[in-house]
Amino acid sequence: MPNYLSPGVYVEEVASGSRPIEGVGTSVAAFVGLAPVGPLNEPTLVTNWSQYVAEFGEFTDGYYLAHSVYGFFNNGGTAAYVVRVGGSDNGAGQAAPQSSTAAPQAITAGEAVALGTFKVSAIAAGSGAGGALTVEVQDAEGEGNGDRFKLVVKDGDTVVENFDVSAKKSARNYVVTQVKQRSKTISVEEATAGAQLAKPDAQAITLAPPAAAPAPTAPGTTVARIESGQFIGDSADRTGFGGLEAFDEINMVAAPDLMAAYQQGLIDLEQVKAVQLGLVSHCELMGDRMAVLDPPPGLNARDIRKWRMEVAGYDSRYAALYYPWIKIFDPSSGQTKVVPPSGHMAGIWARNDSERGVHKAPANEIVRGAVDLELQITRGEQDLLNPVGVNCIRAFPGRGIRVWGARTLASDPAWRYLNVRRYFNYLEESILIGTQWVVFEPNDQALWARIRRNISAFLVNEWRNGALFGQRAEDAFYVKCDAETNPPESVDLGRVVCEIGIAPVKPAEFVVFRLAQFSGGGGELEE
Repeated sequence: MPNYLSPGVYVEEVASGSRPIEGVGTSVAAFVGLAPVGPLNEPTLVTNWSQYVAEFGEFTDGYYLAHSVYGFFNNGGTAAYVVRVGGSDNGAGQAAPQSSTAAPQAITAGEAVALGTFKVSAIAAGSGAGGALTVEVQDAEGEGNGDRFKLVVKDGDTVVENFDVSAKKSARNYVVTQVKQRSKTISVEEATAGAQLAKPDAQAITLAPPAAAPAPTAPGTTVARIESGQFIGDSADRTGFGGLEAFDEINMVAAPDLMAAYQQGLIDLEQVKAVQLGLVSHCELMGDRMAVLDPPPGLNARDIRKWRMEVAGYDSRYAALYYPWIKIFDPSSGQTKVVPPSGHMAGIWARNDSERGVHKAPANEIVRGAVDLELQITRGEQDLLNPVGVNCIRAFPGRGIRVWGARTLASDPAWRYLNVRRYFNYLEESILIGTQWVVFEPNDQALWARIRRNISAFLVNEWRNGALFGQRAEDAFYVKCDAETNPPESVDLGRVVCEIGIAPVKPAEFVVFRLAQFSGGGGELEE
């Protein structure tokens, strides 16, 4: 409390009792896949297609990451984190065409000044482990003036070549020309004019043997280096899915290039299952995001049901599976291309959240960019797939290609619908962030009343927006934070317990109109 020591008028600012809770975003996606360039295992935020191209390059034949991100933005997505796996940091990896020839690997001395700024490359492999050679600069025998040295090439402990060289500038051409002409193991080049040799401090340069020429590849094909573990990654190393744990704003995660790796024979179906289980586990661990899963390509309705029930057997309220693959126009080739649906579905989720709200099921929505489907799903086939949680994408005459399912992969009926799970994620995250001010406040009835008031005000707005079921706000939710939920023994432990119950709206999945005949004029209509 302030001290009032002299007469006067005092103006003070006081905090109001209301701490409004603001709803969090629900439309940030994350994609894990393969790209020709870009940072490796580093989640990179992109907010439009141009940013993606600047970071990770254009469409790449044989992979689906670029097509999925393009479909995400095309369908209404606004922000996505992209994690590039496989390959190397400089981009010369999984998506780069391989050359049929390879030059000897040149290694510059650098800080190890054994060869100053001369560049040395191996032109033959040694016989030791790894085929490596070492190059040392030693004092000439019987001399210690630093003007003449011996250039010694060793294969393990065996000296295979040695040359008398001079450190004087006038002799530098000898180092280049004579060693090049006489040596069968190394090549020396003058990298900088005026380069000199200097005596090392017991240092040596190790030269790797020339890289073996890879087998020629067909024109237009790429060679990938990817394993299932690279998708899953490690949270400690911030790789794969693990690298996404540090980004709390992510709401949906997909790995479209998992199927590209499967199509190219780099992983099998068991590894596909392992990666998807890892993705689902990541979402369950975080508790605030959903896994958007792709089915293996080329499966008919019977096969996808078997995959869902017998092979994969997923049971999670934090995952959704869409089927079949969609056919799009590929701008890079000018032809149609069949791609996994996860990227386009994530974009539809984002569009639905923006236009209607996260409480509305993201179904009966047009798939923008889809010109056809990998195969057409009949109503009878969907009758088999919908009960097991496979969300079908169907083409309707005159209505286009639409998402025709909104279920999770949960066996628990309480979490059957996708919008219910995502809406709870939204509420939990919003309340979590909006009530941080409560921590370390005096734990008494006044605090409990403020908590009830703030959360109730937030839920009233949700009810008015149509997210909660009930004619009155009292029918839609309740907030209980009083002496019953906070007995003395709980207060002594420093806990504040607030119980919240809500009645979420469920989608009208089955619309039934009952028609019956009746004899006209046989009675009066009752109101």
